[in-house]
Amino acid sequence: MYADVLIQYDTKSLDKTFTYHVPDNLINELSVGMKVCVPFGSRNINGFVINIKDNNNYNGNIKDIITIINKDFKLNKELLELGKYIKNKTYSTLISAYQTMLPTSLKVTNNKSDYSLKECYISLNKDINTINKYISEHKNAKKQIDILNKLKINKLNSKDINSSIIKKLLDEGLIKREYIEFYRLNHEKNNIYHELNDEQNIVVNSIDLNSNNTYLLYGITGSGKTEVYMHLCESVIKDNKCIIMLVPEISLTTQLVQRFYDRFGNDVAIFHSELSDGEKYDEYKKIDKGEVHIVVGTRSAIFTPIKNLGLIIIDEEHSSSYKQENNPRYNAIDIALWRCKYHNVPLVLGSATPSLEAMARALKGVYKLLTLNKRALNASLPDIKLIDMHLEYQKKNMILSEELQKEIYNTLNKHEQVMLLLNRRGYNTYITCESCGYTYKCPNCDITLTYHKSNNTLRCHYCGYTKVFSKICPNCHEEAINSFGLGTEKLESYINELFPSARVVRMDKDTTSRKGSHERIIKDIEDNKVDIIIGTQMISKGLDFPKVTLVGIINADESLNIPDFRASENTFDLITQVAGRAGRANLKGKVLIQTFNTSNKTLNYVINNDYFGNYKYEMNIRKELKYPPYYYLVSIKILSKDYNKASDEANKIVNYLRNNLNKETIILGPTTAFQYKINNIYRYQIMIKYRYDNNLDKVLNDINQEYITNKYVSIEIDNNPIRM
Repeated sequence: MYADVLIQYDTKSLDKTFTYHVPDNLINELSVGMKVCVPFGSRNINGFVINIKDNNNYNGNIKDIITIINKDFKLNKELLELGKYIKNKTYSTLISAYQTMLPTSLKVTNNKSDYSLKECYISLNKDINTINKYISEHKNAKKQIDILNKLKINKLNSKDINSSIIKKLLDEGLIKREYIEFYRLNHEKNNIYHELNDEQNIVVNSIDLNSNNTYLLYGITGSGKTEVYMHLCESVIKDNKCIIMLVPEISLTTQLVQRFYDRFGNDVAIFHSELSDGEKYDEYKKIDKGEVHIVVGTRSAIFTPIKNLGLIIIDEEHSSSYKQENNPRYNAIDIALWRCKYHNVPLVLGSATPSLEAMARALKGVYKLLTLNKRALNASLPDIKLIDMHLEYQKKNMILSEELQKEIYNTLNKHEQVMLLLNRRGYNTYITCESCGYTYKCPNCDITLTYHKSNNTLRCHYCGYTKVFSKICPNCHEEAINSFGLGTEKLESYINELFPSARVVRMDKDTTSRKGSHERIIKDIEDNKVDIIIGTQMISKGLDFPKVTLVGIINADESLNIPDFRASENTFDLITQVAGRAGRANLKGKVLIQTFNTSNKTLNYVINNDYFGNYKYEMNIRKELKYPPYYYLVSIKILSKDYNKASDEANKIVNYLRNNLNKETIILGPTTAFQYKINNIYRYQIMIKYRYDNNLDKVLNDINQEYITNKYVSIEIDNNPIRM
């Protein structure tokens, strides 16, 4: 018997299987999808068994598989097929596709196979007559007798018993140790249930759980989409089927997961990057063993091997975080569509601000459109107003407008909560010398360093480069270094000075990097231990704080000025979502948006809560400029440590594309990428726009193959990139 093994090396030149002989001792144990150890050259490495066959046509020396790494886990048939789909869709290697599907504990390079947590229990090792005889003969050994009498009823946890007593009873052979595995994450079911309103009932009843339809649920902020999801889950579970529920951010899982735990208890597994390796192992094991019906998690949860899938739900479907930006560059929505087709089950995409692509498909009938136009519990939408910062600058109000300051005071006096959005972390956004104009830049990347006051460092948000801050200019040696711009850390400092009695918390990547930090911050807000919440976009979606009645957008122009065709759409999404945090209960909400461009159409659609007005406006621009959803996009990045080599190869690729693609296909570039240097790698970019091109897939595969063995230049192909 022979096995075709896909080895662990993520190298395009080794993206193929190698044949090994299956030794007699493994014939009855080995199966397709298992992780095995094999000899490769002078080393022993790991790989996945892709195929098992009786015959082999290779005439050379065939080596034996050494051992099976983990007999309890294997890639099932669906995941094996899904990996091939990812490889073809993203032009990646097959092993990188499988690697991205698995938690650390099960990745091909990991030799550790058991992350389980066990507790030691003791139980009787003799029959009752023997135990009673011992008790009658050792009446003075009161502690031993007490333990033995308790063990007659039930086993005991060894940590609750003096170790010397355990040793004596073990030496006598009267007791034995048992190691019982337990899961790290367990939660009580609180049977919290909410009745649906009429709108929600219509939505739930409109979804055919026996179909392969894709539904777009457009529901305004606070309309009760989560409650719809939970009612759908209950219906699926009644048929003994399972659900995958995706959310875009770890910060969103805290409140949502608690709601699912309250309703479904331990029938829920969670899966996201903030879990420890052991916790991920436990949750994955629950899922693989069919012990739960619901998986809630971020992007990677779409790959969990849930049994008998009945429904996939993707909340906040417009979020860019569903697209993985490194290899393999998959979109979780594409994976969900594939898995739903594989199982013939529906997909529900939900959002208060659906992506233009999703809404266009819904209006064309490709997706089925469902709507929730009213807030649950009859709460009203907040009042939204634009603040002209040109006028405020004349009054020397550089950070907070006069009106926003006054509203914060009023909100605090009413013992309600304030949320301030500034989508830029750090203290200052750039540092420069007022004497000679020198600006601190990352030596590895083409971007300015951001100042972080808490540890007095300058930091690159791309490669992580860090430098201790000094006011002495390294160029002219004058003490003239000054900081400009505004980040969340500086805003926090300013707010603390302006409102010294307020309890302020900052929620951004810097304050939530430690395990459990999201949960602690959210719990403090829920317990009314916080008056003002300052944060980046992570506070904009999914969070539900009934006492937040005022939302301030500090710099609405920040995201509008990004050189990306999606900038206006993303700004509308971001501000609409964070505005939706205000007034979600029985308290009226207010939103103040600070901007230098009060006539901007996108911002005016926000203040009028006019999603479809913004949709039509953006679609007209997209059509004129030939962008999605009217055209598909492919990005090709050319990367090299040598600037000239990158440039030369980029021009060669463009010429090849122009000679081999359809005439209607638009080829833009080559040009330097938006961030043209990251980690000392120069980056050129070519953009392809097309509606239909039957040559495209072959041409891209040819280009991909051409650079497999190139030591100096590599390429990255990204289908439908989220960021340009």
